[in-house]
Amino acid sequence: MYARHVSFNLKAKREEFTQTFEKDILPLLQKQSGFTDEIAFVSPEGKNAIAISLWERKENADAYSRETYPQVLKSLAKVAEGTPEVRGYEVAVSTLHKTATTR
Repeated sequence: MYARHVSFNLKAKREEFTQTFEKDILPLLQKQSGFTDEIAFVSPEGKNAIAISLWERKENADAYSRETYPQVLKSLAKVAEGTPEVRGYEVAVSTLHKTATTR
C-alpha cells in the first residue's frame, strides 16, 4: 500500500474547504484505479490542512499524479494558498484497512 501526503495553507474557511473537497476532489479520486481511501485534516485554527490518500500501489498514485492531480490543483486553488507540498510514503502499518506490511 502507498500513501500520498499533501499539505497546504488554507485561504478559505474550513466549511468551504470541506465542500470543495467533497464535491470536486473526492469524486475524482474515487474514479482512480487503485485508490482505496482519503482522509483530510484541518488544524484547529483552520489555517492548515493535510490530505492523505491511500493507494493499492505506488504506480496507481503516480498515474493519478500525472493524469488527474492537475485538475485537483485547480479545485484546490479556490481554497488553498500557493502550491501544495506532496510527499509519498510506503505504508508500513494500517489498521484502517487491516493492512500490515513488514520489511
